[in-house]
Amino acid sequence: MKVIILAGGFGTRLAEYTKTIPKPMVPIGGKPILWHVMQRYASFGHKDFYIALGYKAEVVKEYFLSFNVTNSDCSDLTADKFTIHNSSGMDWNVTLVNTGQDSMTGGRVKRIQPFIGEEPFMLTYGDGVADIDIGALAEFHKSHGKMVTVTAVHPVARFGELIIDGDCVKSFKEKPQVTRGWINGGFFVCQPQFFGLIKDDQTILEVEPLEQAAITEELMAYKHEGFWQCMDTKRDKDLLEELWQSGKASWQV
Repeated sequence: MKVIILAGGFGTRLAEYTKTIPKPMVPIGGKPILWHVMQRYASFGHKDFYIALGYKAEVVKEYFLSFNVTNSDCSDLTADKFTIHNSSGMDWNVTLVNTGQDSMTGGRVKRIQPFIGEEPFMLTYGDGVADIDIGALAEFHKSHGKMVTVTAVHPVARFGELIIDGDCVKSFKEKPQVTRGWINGGFFVCQPQFFGLIKDDQTILEVEPLEQAAITEELMAYKHEGFWQCMDTKRDKDLLEELWQSGKASWQV
């Protein structure tokens, strides 16, 4: 299944980094978070990527154009003799699509439509990771026959959680992942008819198209109980970096 990844937003809440690079290129463990997202899909055999670019699209293009060189040994550094040794071995197909500097999320998806054709596709954001079973997600989508599947996840609490018995604190957890309530975690699977719910560049994916799918009972939720974390702020970025450095990056297979 082809995979669309939204990677064109401004990332204003991560201004420490996004003044010079787009948010999906902010590194975790020395690699862009976009790479981490793609690696999760690739580990389940989904390696045909369509990256919806906007803000600082040239940075993403430069990264992938130089990927093999950057991650390999090289010799004979002339135009006619250039040789790569010990290649990274990446067997992904990556299509980079300019979807407009100011397009909304739905508009970016709509602009990818010519590359997808009349087949189901996967869709996610370029700034969030999870230890989701992509294979199980795809099977769930096939099983219900509806237009769209959204992955539902438990959000991370903004504040520390206290479990109190009387006046005695029985448990103290600093900003845990809550066990109640569900939010949109991305990791969608869509039928091609979903493109028809998107009007133009100014359509917000999370408003008109998904709301309409819900109203017509064409939106199903795949409930993911495991790890999920978006990277909206520097605190989020630091948390993901800490997990990576401590060997607890559960989103990596």
